[in-house]
Amino acid sequence: MKIDWAALASVFGVSLVVTVALVGVFTLGIVALSKLSATAAGGASGGSAALARTGAYACFAACVAAVAYGIYLIVA
Repeated sequence: MKIDWAALASVFGVSLVVTVALVGVFTLGIVALSKLSATAAGGASGGSAALARTGAYACFAACVAAVAYGIYLIVA
């Protein structure tokens, strides 16, 4: 049995980069939600609260899309 080490390293590298990026995007969503609660408590304008909510939902939607695409790649 011969192991293709280059292919293994490539898969490892891509999965590491995608995992770190996905965690980063999810973290941005959590931070946006915390900014949303901070602006609501501080009585900030409605525009910044709407922007924080939209950004958080966009980050979470990107995470769901990435996970769904990963499941699609595994199943297909």
